[in-house]
Amino acid sequence: MKTSIATVSISGSLREKLAAIAAAGFDGIEIFENDFLAYDGSPAEVGRMIRDHGLEITLFQPFRDFEGMPEPHRSRAFDRADRKFDLMCELGTDLMLVCSNASPVSLGGIDRSAEDFQALGELAAKRGLRVGYEALAWGRHINDHRDAWEIVRRASHPNVGLILDSFHTLARRVDVETIRAIPGDRIFIVQLADAPRIDMDLLYWSRHFRNMPGEGDLPVVDFMRAVAATGYNGPLSLEIFNDQFRGGSPRSIAVDGHRSLVYLMDQVARAEPDIAIDVPALPERVTVSGVEFVEFAANETEAQELTILLRAMGFSLVGRHKNKDVVLFRQGAINIVVNTEKEGLAHSSYLVHGTSAYAFGLKVEDAAATVTRARALGAEPFEQRHGPNELAIPAIRGVGGGVIYFIDGKSELARVWEIEFEPAKDVRDDGGLMAVDHLAQSMHYEEMLTWLLFYTAIFRTRKLPMVDVIDPAGVVRSQVVESEDGGLRLTLNGAENRRTLAGHFIAESFGSGVQHLAFRSRDIFLTADRLTELGFNPLEISPNYYDDLEARLGLAADFTNRLRDRNILFDRDEHGDYFQLYSQNCGEGFFFEIVERRAGYRGYGAPNAPFRIAAQKRTLRPKGLPKI
Repeated sequence: MKTSIATVSISGSLREKLAAIAAAGFDGIEIFENDFLAYDGSPAEVGRMIRDHGLEITLFQPFRDFEGMPEPHRSRAFDRADRKFDLMCELGTDLMLVCSNASPVSLGGIDRSAEDFQALGELAAKRGLRVGYEALAWGRHINDHRDAWEIVRRASHPNVGLILDSFHTLARRVDVETIRAIPGDRIFIVQLADAPRIDMDLLYWSRHFRNMPGEGDLPVVDFMRAVAATGYNGPLSLEIFNDQFRGGSPRSIAVDGHRSLVYLMDQVARAEPDIAIDVPALPERVTVSGVEFVEFAANETEAQELTILLRAMGFSLVGRHKNKDVVLFRQGAINIVVNTEKEGLAHSSYLVHGTSAYAFGLKVEDAAATVTRARALGAEPFEQRHGPNELAIPAIRGVGGGVIYFIDGKSELARVWEIEFEPAKDVRDDGGLMAVDHLAQSMHYEEMLTWLLFYTAIFRTRKLPMVDVIDPAGVVRSQVVESEDGGLRLTLNGAENRRTLAGHFIAESFGSGVQHLAFRSRDIFLTADRLTELGFNPLEISPNYYDDLEARLGLAADFTNRLRDRNILFDRDEHGDYFQLYSQNCGEGFFFEIVERRAGYRGYGAPNAPFRIAAQKRTLRPKGLPKI
């Protein structure tokens, strides 16, 4: 599989773009004409610079408003093409993209256009060059790849071929199965992009909202399955126009792009096992059966404060690490590790972020295979020196810089708590908490697609529709990634400004990360009462919320009173009921949540978020005061 990306897809100068693209593992680039024009070196110098990065130029683009033009526009178009061919020879590339005509003076006509491309093919052949024809979704006469292919077919010239772009086909809902009838050797390059489903002008949609395959809502896998059936074996190239990407880190976006192509073709190969597809062999997407543990980095003082809160939620100290300043708290199937080491990643994480949930462990079927898949998709493996009575637990670095460990039942990893920890006798009555329900991670909004692609490419998960969470200071975009059986549930919360609670957490913690943990209760009312006995102080919810809740959902007064007395929030969908109880803020916006799902409730209590956030912001430490 030869991978490529258009230089327009990422930010930076041409030099910065090339460095990022090469580092991400791409084989080639499409050089977008504006990137070349803005560079102050000669075409030959640009070509050498690209090759010095180990890249080839898969395409020069775009050439606009060519076919079906009346005179004198037609003659000018051929003159322009002749000059671009000279430029391509100096750059060192042999393929030029010609997009379908959008000029209001163009005449159209299949035969007229075919004649123009036959003549252009002759001109290109004299220099050993090729031209590819692409149907723009907003083309004046040609906006469908089927019509573009008919023009190429009638032109009948070996130096003229078709360029397919997933966005242009899928945006117009053209049947992708029609691609299967096109000979693969007549397709010169395939461009790929995804996008969220938005009802808007096609040109504006294309220029501002494209994203990487797997980050949007278009059936790009179906598109590529049809392309694969043609026998096409040329470059797969990303052409992404996205306002956020233009302002993002070129290295991060390039890594996302390469990951998206590997993941895409892995899906295609599994869906089309009878077609020979040049794609690296990967383990299947990983099924996560649950969260094995969450690890906090802290210093001694803040670890004591965290311990008090954990005890108030019914957790018991059950183990002390044999070699390190690390302790283990447990309740039900929930393991909370508190690390106060003075060296290593945990200590570094504390110095940067303060007390934080910097790592978590997932229960998987095969830990080694999980790391193998993650590495093939661009994830960075994590290893840390370990001593006697310590296991080398397979792990990777997460998107925000934290660590994700993997525990399976195939090896001694299943005995990690027994091997690494001395038992501690601190058994106490628990609070009825059973397991981790979900982890919530906050990041800048422009980073959300990176996190989304990371999780969906590695793990057997699905994404739910994005939800707008209304904070008194702005909107937070929230998207859930979850497995079918609920073994892994992640809520990704993208903050657009630092005045929201999520934005405050990111700003004050110096980076993205886990902002809250949600534990599942077997009975929320019994849990609330038991935790009160243990000294737990819940987040206080406005009484006005309960008055509205009762009227809005038609709740019985005694039921509403039970909720109000315990500061429990409530939601209901067509499948069941949902209860939420929150801790007070810890530090700069971290918090714990306790939930109960009844009768198959599938959501995450999004309607309650504005009231929860308002209550939390009332209790934030005033700026400038020290931590307690």
